[in-house]
Amino acid sequence: MLLPLFLITSFTVKSAVSCADHTGRQRGHLSPRHIKRQTASANNVTTGVTNSSEPLVDWAYDASYDWGAIQPDYATCQTGTQQSPIALSLTNGLSLYHQPYFENYNSNVSGNWTNWSYGPAFTLGHPADDYTSLPAMKWDNVTSYLKGWHIHAPADHSVGGDRSKAELHLVHVDAKGKEIAVLAIRLDPGTAPLPFLTQLPPMIPFISGPDRGPSADVAPGQPARTTKPEVVEDVEMNMSLALNGVDTVSEFWTYKGSLTSPPCGEGIRWFVSRAIAFTSVEQMQAVLGASAYSARQEQEVWLHEINSA
Repeated sequence: MLLPLFLITSFTVKSAVSCADHTGRQRGHLSPRHIKRQTASANNVTTGVTNSSEPLVDWAYDASYDWGAIQPDYATCQTGTQQSPIALSLTNGLSLYHQPYFENYNSNVSGNWTNWSYGPAFTLGHPADDYTSLPAMKWDNVTSYLKGWHIHAPADHSVGGDRSKAELHLVHVDAKGKEIAVLAIRLDPGTAPLPFLTQLPPMIPFISGPDRGPSADVAPGQPARTTKPEVVEDVEMNMSLALNGVDTVSEFWTYKGSLTSPPCGEGIRWFVSRAIAFTSVEQMQAVLGASAYSARQEQEVWLHEINSA
């Protein structure tokens, strides 16, 4: 998905999310069968800037079971053999293969902080069309580059029948910018702040709905939700703090999957950390307060090759 971010000096900021076509457009609230597809207005794909007159997307998370019926481009959502997310369990065992290794994660990176219309999101800045300068995740003979991250609430993946309150997706691309891997870290409230979240500016509210101004149903003390996501540029982060919260992903499940929103493209290597990253109660409240429901219905396991060599 593309976020409505802005071109900064000599840098191009692009999509930060594993869920394709999240452009920060206003969220649909109807069943996909009742939402007519509208012709999108022109987008500047290079910078990720969207025209303010761009219409609603034609799908919704609360009707993800029916995405394949919306239009032919979404057929894979219905017919794919490696659709994500899936339910995981210790009965699957843990992976002995495809161990991920991380390079340059401990260096500060700069990027754009925003809301992808469903929750917190961050896109790393980089020279135009050059992803190889970004922090890298390697496994086997594959090198991928961290394009950005975003949060789903509740978690996409359940483990042993339990679903965490949120899930952090670190989206990785190949040298040409194509999504090829996602590192998923489940988030739950604990007793102490999570340093990864502590380094961020205040949460940015999600978009409230079509052609609406600030929402009247916001809880006291929470920022009003607006129809356009705010963007805070040049925010610095240390991405290693995400790994530190889960013991550098020493134990994990891995499988062959897909993006978790239309068009549900497959060919994505998923890594799901066994360890959960725990936040403070206040941090989790802030995350949930800036989030809308964004968990796709779990898919039946088929040709996912969970933990296979």
